[in-house]
Amino acid sequence: MIELCGFTLNWGDDTPAALAVDGGRQAALVEIFTAREQRARTSQAYVRSAVGSRLRVIDADAGATGAVTLVQRDPETGLEVTSSLVVSGGALRVQHTLRVTSAERVVVTAVTSATVGLGAGPEAGADYELVSARSEWLAENRWHRHPLTDVLPQLSLPLHEQDGRGHATITSHGAWPTGEHLPVGALVHRDGSTLAWQIESGAAWHVDISQGLDGLAVSLLGPADLEHHFAHALAAGQEFTTVPVAITAAAGFEQAIAALTAHRRAIRRVDGPDLPIVYNDFMNTLMGQPSSEALRPLIREAAEDGVEVFCIDAGWFADPAIGDWWNTVGEWREAPSRFDEEGLSGIIGEIHAAGMRSGLWLELEVVGVRSAAAETLPEEAFFQRFGERVREHDRYHLDFRHPAARAHLDETVDRIVGELGVRFLKLDYNINPGAGTEHRATAAGDGLLGHVRAFGEWLDEVQRRHPDLLIENCSSGAMRADYALLSRTHLQSTSDQQDFLRYPPIAASAPASILPEQAGNWAYPAAAMTDAETAFTLVTGLSGRLYLSGFLDSLRDTQRDLVREAVALHKRLRTGLAESVPFWPLGLPGWDDDVVCLGLRGHEEALLFVWSRSGSPGSFLIPGVRTAEEIFPAGATGWTVEQEGDGIRIRSGEGVSARVLRVAEVAS
Repeated sequence: MIELCGFTLNWGDDTPAALAVDGGRQAALVEIFTAREQRARTSQAYVRSAVGSRLRVIDADAGATGAVTLVQRDPETGLEVTSSLVVSGGALRVQHTLRVTSAERVVVTAVTSATVGLGAGPEAGADYELVSARSEWLAENRWHRHPLTDVLPQLSLPLHEQDGRGHATITSHGAWPTGEHLPVGALVHRDGSTLAWQIESGAAWHVDISQGLDGLAVSLLGPADLEHHFAHALAAGQEFTTVPVAITAAAGFEQAIAALTAHRRAIRRVDGPDLPIVYNDFMNTLMGQPSSEALRPLIREAAEDGVEVFCIDAGWFADPAIGDWWNTVGEWREAPSRFDEEGLSGIIGEIHAAGMRSGLWLELEVVGVRSAAAETLPEEAFFQRFGERVREHDRYHLDFRHPAARAHLDETVDRIVGELGVRFLKLDYNINPGAGTEHRATAAGDGLLGHVRAFGEWLDEVQRRHPDLLIENCSSGAMRADYALLSRTHLQSTSDQQDFLRYPPIAASAPASILPEQAGNWAYPAAAMTDAETAFTLVTGLSGRLYLSGFLDSLRDTQRDLVREAVALHKRLRTGLAESVPFWPLGLPGWDDDVVCLGLRGHEEALLFVWSRSGSPGSFLIPGVRTAEEIFPAGATGWTVEQEGDGIRIRSGEGVSARVLRVAEVAS
């Protein structure tokens, strides 16, 4: 038996390796489903697979640094599974490599990245709540907490003397892994102890919870046959590696998120330690219609306000005469008609002369049906299904496993960086092409996973060539905000939500699944806003990475002062942001909550970001914090903050309002 980060790893001469939490149910660590064999006993859950039940440990290496490597083998298929379990931050990261050692081909249709047992006995589900998050365009990170029995009812299993056959599931769809649900979740016991997970896949994933006579099992998977059209054929000597997952066992939900936060920092391949403040011309501003005339006042004002990166968003490549540019993307050459005689390079030169780094928007994985690249690139460079090129919303999808696709985009990035001096790329991803591509793949889901992995490797190569380049991961906001990509990129746009009143629950919940220093929360002041509303949107930006937009040049002096105050404050706070851990004194916010609150706890202080959205005077208690000091906006009136019991009582006035508070002590 091996203890690892709150988990117990066991195996025997007649049993496969099993992973459990705190002496709970022993669940086989790896479950493998093939075209020939699925389960050893019928079920709808990803447990008790025939191959998984036959695995036996043939080698084990427990290192002194919190890492274990196990090798198991199935004598019938010749499948050999090498499992890596590594302590990372406060979590356990698990990944397996399957290899065929016999002469016979094996077609894998699903494999669990980790299966964990917990609880004891057939009624264990009654002791747990499931914490999970739904997500969609403009409404990301909507967390819910409900009894596990709502989705996994009690069945009187002892009467039937066998395990349940049902399951509770959460699954992704297509190439937007965070487009419907987040790949982060938890089971919370009635005593508060928590099992939390994170699946790190830019492609497909699946969470599967089942109950048996001896307790619960949580299976975490990458793509699977039934849910994602996945299969992967392995000939003799060939290998397949699962998507990695991180799991943590903690005393409470917030402690579990803290452990995952530490893990996310541990796996990041890029730092971007200066965390520059970015202005982007899109949101509620130029909306994909940049020009020299439109950009110049924004550049001047952004520089005067202390912005460090100015990013020109979509449209810089599109001739205004063609109308909608959506189906023309793919060549990534400037549209001369958008700029004056010095062209795009001239306007980028003005950004540099103003003391800022320049950025450009790109959507590299797609080619519009009207783009020349749709004809010049080979057919094999695009996603294909049933012998047809995949088309979604008048765009084709590139396959980064193909050298022509990579070469085309290597040339694009090297030209933009080398010739224009661009140091920031906003990489967007605005279509979901479905199951994937069947070209050079056993099934479409296999092709999608191959593409996403190739895209990640391409990002690594780009940053080796251009180490000063900062990359934002965007996907219609946060439809692909997973740590297969976020481990490789500097910034994540948290939403496309343009309603500043709707944004707070998105921003406040983001640190449950995204590092605070990567969570790019948009703040877009507008002249039509009151000063209180201007401060409100700036508090949203300050609650993660301050990501500015809006017609800053048209603001009143009082609004301009608020923007500059927010920029200066963010510059003072951002070093601590990269060390902070989130907490939620009022719990994770509901989508329609009148009061939204996020805490970020650093080494020396804690900050609270509080939004009052009702528009009417209100009074609310925030428990567990003391001696709060209002630090933004400075000198604002309308709120009173008083100590009350083990918390603070806030009274807000008329209209919507928000504050940043410094808290000297956070009660444990």
